[in-house]
Amino acid sequence: MSTNLNSPISAPRGITGEGWAAIAGAVGSGFLLAKKLLGPRPAKPELMSRADFYAEMLDVRDRLQGNHLALLEKLDANHRELLAALERQSARISALEAGFARLDERTRK
Repeated sequence: MSTNLNSPISAPRGITGEGWAAIAGAVGSGFLLAKKLLGPRPAKPELMSRADFYAEMLDVRDRLQGNHLALLEKLDANHRELLAALERQSARISALEAGFARLDERTRK
């Protein structure tokens, strides 16, 4: 530390014109950024109207239900066919068992 009493006191520096321009530019950029980020968003255009969407959705639902009913009918037809085939096989097995029982009775005598 200097003990000289006659030392010059430094004067506060002033802001130049370029400094003010830089400050104004930064503040303006901040306001524009805030306006862009916080401002109202424009509505996105709908690709299709709600009525069209609901109509398409109902159409898809009807087609799915139609396909489901067709599959159920095919399953029922296959089930009836399998039951009929099982009944035929059961009749054949019963006839074979009766034939074997008669053959067994003949061979025991």
